[in-house]
Amino acid sequence: MADVVVGVQWGDEGKGKVVDRFAKDYDYVVRYQGGHNAGHTIVVNGVKYALHLVPSGILYPQCKNIIANGVVIDLNALLQELKELNKALNPQASDNIRLLENRLFISHKAHVILPYHVMLDNLGENKRTKTIGTTGKGIGPTYADKIARNGIQIGDLLCEEKLRVKLQANFENLAHLNLNLDLESLAKELLDYAKIFAPFITDTTKLLWDSIKQNKKIMLEGAQGSMLDIDHGTYPFVTSSNTSIAGCLSGTGLNTRDIDEVIGITKAYCTRVGNGAFPTELHDETGKLLREKGFEFGTTTGRERRCGWLDLVAIKYAVRLNGCTKLALMKIDVLDGFSSVKVCVGYEYKGEVIDYVPYDLDVKPIYKSFKGWDKTAGLRDFDSLPKEAKEYIAFIESFVDCKVGFISTSPERDDLIVCE
Repeated sequence: MADVVVGVQWGDEGKGKVVDRFAKDYDYVVRYQGGHNAGHTIVVNGVKYALHLVPSGILYPQCKNIIANGVVIDLNALLQELKELNKALNPQASDNIRLLENRLFISHKAHVILPYHVMLDNLGENKRTKTIGTTGKGIGPTYADKIARNGIQIGDLLCEEKLRVKLQANFENLAHLNLNLDLESLAKELLDYAKIFAPFITDTTKLLWDSIKQNKKIMLEGAQGSMLDIDHGTYPFVTSSNTSIAGCLSGTGLNTRDIDEVIGITKAYCTRVGNGAFPTELHDETGKLLREKGFEFGTTTGRERRCGWLDLVAIKYAVRLNGCTKLALMKIDVLDGFSSVKVCVGYEYKGEVIDYVPYDLDVKPIYKSFKGWDKTAGLRDFDSLPKEAKEYIAFIESFVDCKVGFISTSPERDDLIVCE
């Protein structure tokens, strides 16, 4: 069976830590959507690992890792990430990524981010009257080509004739933009990458089906968060893939009967990168303090994250959307020392009080306040938590109708309370 780890906010919730903490209990960890615009930070024994494309299970030698068909791949970014990982995991070895063979598998159906996708991404962002806040890494245009049936798949790299035909057609479609592209040099570059990655490329859907049949344990690792979902997020300020539970099925080839637990990941407060609605955003010293204490800067871009109080209306929406069976509450230690903390329990919307997420999220938050607490940092059992923190957690569970199964009390791998 497969368990899913999915963000229930706007991304950056701490999914990587949860996956890493439990990956030792799984046979496979799978990335199923997004690209290197995502960033998972994992801290092990004080060493920080920043992962963008590679599944978090790579830090466990016995765990196999899959980049599935729903992911879009920048081949240079993947190569550099693998080289850095290989050096970190094998300090005495060279940067030969072949050492990671049989531990990493790449779907032949995953789509490739090409140089013109990055150009198109930046051209589009510059032309918008109000920018979306894209990372400029070509993610959106690559997914657009996928939907338009113009995309280049990883499997195409293994057939030079097919690759050249597809590239020629795409170059003709882009000719009017004068992007200064050279077909021959791009084809050569991609064929060189094909030689490097060929040992990793396989039919990952079949691999997963066979693993399910063999009763292997699989963890599906989402990127970004449900409020950035292309269909169910705060459109148009969203990413270009399904970041909710739907993405784990289309992005892997698994079906609903293959899914067991759905673990929703949320911080104990809210953050967001880029533009778009954020009802509980704080523009005052409290927001600044949350950013500083939580070190809220993007793993991929380094941009400051917008910070605010926990929005339980949005989380309840995401819990229902994903069918979460439990929650992981991350970074509760960041709230240590606040005299009071707040959660949003409703919205003022067009003169009415509502308890659901409306179409445009042009709302004013309604808050409930809680007495703050002194210290949760580094605690590893529930009984040790301050009474006030327990009350905060109990209210979250009651409001969103989902139990909190895990509580993170620091960035370290082992500072995670597993609730009974």
